[in-house]
Amino acid sequence: MRKLSLLIIILFSINNFAQQSAAPDPTKELGVWYMYNGSHQITDKFSLKTMAHFRFFEVGDDMQQFIGRLGGNYKFNKTLSATVGYAFLNTDRTFNVDAGDFNEHRIYEDLNVNHKIASVNLAHRFRGEQRFFESTTGNFFRYQLALGHPIDKKWSTYLYNETFLDFEGEAYNQNWFGAGFKYKISDIVKLQAGYQLIHVNEAGNFNRIQLGVAISTDHRK
Repeated sequence: MRKLSLLIIILFSINNFAQQSAAPDPTKELGVWYMYNGSHQITDKFSLKTMAHFRFFEVGDDMQQFIGRLGGNYKFNKTLSATVGYAFLNTDRTFNVDAGDFNEHRIYEDLNVNHKIASVNLAHRFRGEQRFFESTTGNFFRYQLALGHPIDKKWSTYLYNETFLDFEGEAYNQNWFGAGFKYKISDIVKLQAGYQLIHVNEAGNFNRIQLGVAISTDHRK
């Protein structure tokens, strides 16, 4: 009886270890971001910026994060503009496990610099973010360099890299690199399809497909 009990304990331990070893790894999955981005011109200088992203661990399954943004943008000149806004996030920190999620609120400030070199459009975005979640506060500084190049009247290609600095923990927090194509349906609607590689310290690399629509409206008319 004692030997049988010992055998059962050993088998249970082996099975438990195997289950833990076989735990799903989100870095091995191809996820997808479904994205909406909006720009709504109110006056010659002022516009509203809107955004809603649905981010999944897998293609169409196991949503990792919802994020919505609303901001006001002021255009100083053709090159320089600034945005101040609010973001709400709901995040599931676990993959393939029902372990609950948490909400986060952010205030963000952008300084945008846009210019051209030959036919290449360059956009620099300097972003500060103040994060409020689970009775905790945090601060990010983000820098994004984006390049865009027209292919013809309808198609264009883009490339970008964004680095995150965390003032509360390890300075270099994460990096996003992406590339893809945009298709202009009209002056109001553009479609986007691309790929993004996300590197997060101590978590690894995450591969994401990006599918998006951008809406631009002009309310001065």
